[in-house]
Amino acid sequence: MTTIQIISIAVFVIVMIFVVSEKIHRALAALLGAVVLFILGVVDFDTGMGSIDFNTLGVLCGMMMFVAVVRQSGMFEYVAIKSAKLCRGRPWMLMVAFIVITAVFSALLDNVTTILLIGPMTIMLCRTLNIDAVPFLLTEIIASNVGGTATLIGDPPNIMIGSAANLSFFDFIRYDAPVVLVILLVFIALFWFMYGHHLVVAEEDRLKVMALSEQEAIKDERLFRQSIVMIVAVTVAFMMHGVLHLESSVIALTAAAVMLLISRCDLETALEGVEWGTIGFFLGLFIVVGAMEHTGVINMLGEGLVGLTGGNTVLLMIALLWGSAILSAILDNIPFVATMIPIITVMEASGVDVFPLWWAISLGACLGGNGTLVGASANVVLSGIATKEGYPISFMQFTKVGFPLMLVSAAIATGYLLIIF
Repeated sequence: MTTIQIISIAVFVIVMIFVVSEKIHRALAALLGAVVLFILGVVDFDTGMGSIDFNTLGVLCGMMMFVAVVRQSGMFEYVAIKSAKLCRGRPWMLMVAFIVITAVFSALLDNVTTILLIGPMTIMLCRTLNIDAVPFLLTEIIASNVGGTATLIGDPPNIMIGSAANLSFFDFIRYDAPVVLVILLVFIALFWFMYGHHLVVAEEDRLKVMALSEQEAIKDERLFRQSIVMIVAVTVAFMMHGVLHLESSVIALTAAAVMLLISRCDLETALEGVEWGTIGFFLGLFIVVGAMEHTGVINMLGEGLVGLTGGNTVLLMIALLWGSAILSAILDNIPFVATMIPIITVMEASGVDVFPLWWAISLGACLGGNGTLVGASANVVLSGIATKEGYPISFMQFTKVGFPLMLVSAAIATGYLLIIF
């Protein structure tokens, strides 16, 4: 192993230590790692920039800006209050409704944005019902990661995989969505045994929810109607992007631009909706992982994995799914997928049929995010909101619920992949 290979591995490991320990912001850790690689000459600037997947960054920025404008309409508050009233304030039905809403929005928008919007509304309704919000928030975190698994844009790892493997929105609907639906139904049944029997509210508190007005939640009627039309249009465009010969980033950025134009919303408001820390993290991470690819480390790992499994696609598929699930529960799933993508590309170059492997890491990484509180960005975001609102969710409290459910979902996904491949 050469000196530059050792340095590239060391930088990656140190960056991951800082990301997991949260001693410094993960974006700062990744960007510092990239700077160190430039300074030490492991990669030059042009090579580093060439490692960045701008399609992934474009999808993230475009959808974040799009949702920032839609948020101004009050649509999400309207949906939350309307759902609560349709459930007549019954807590178990409300929990199921919010699980479904979270999963659907996570698939159509993205899970982090969905959590940011649904979480505060859940807490407000739980306070009105005078019940503990933590079970609701836990189920929503899990539903957001499951729902986000279903589509190209639902979870950042899927955006990265779709971009690298040239997979369409429809491909994810075809291969990921069916098993996601099964997992969601199984989880709802399990949640009934975990929480359903214990959710009781007083009649006067239930009537308070019924007295809420969903119409008053709408801040801008014109923007509300525009948002509905645009969400449908964007979903169709993503499904058709292969036929249209447009990158998913072009669709996302176009959607943001059109939404800004027709809504006359302030550009600064939309830009404030972009999580620049996440974008910075991706930038640095792509360069750090790209350095290992440039120095030949990724090639060594790929050849080693093929050698261990004898190139057997089924063994590779199962190993990658479970490896993705377990490691994504411990690490954030984004850096794990960023590392695995070039490894699978190397396998493809060596003659391995990698098509099933893309779905293995998609399902493993996205579902694995439910394993622990640090497994996915959505987990960290909602736990932060919950803590600020007086409903702290500890690492162990989440893990006791999330990890067994993650194992159940990984087992279901394994059976599913073995059937279809």
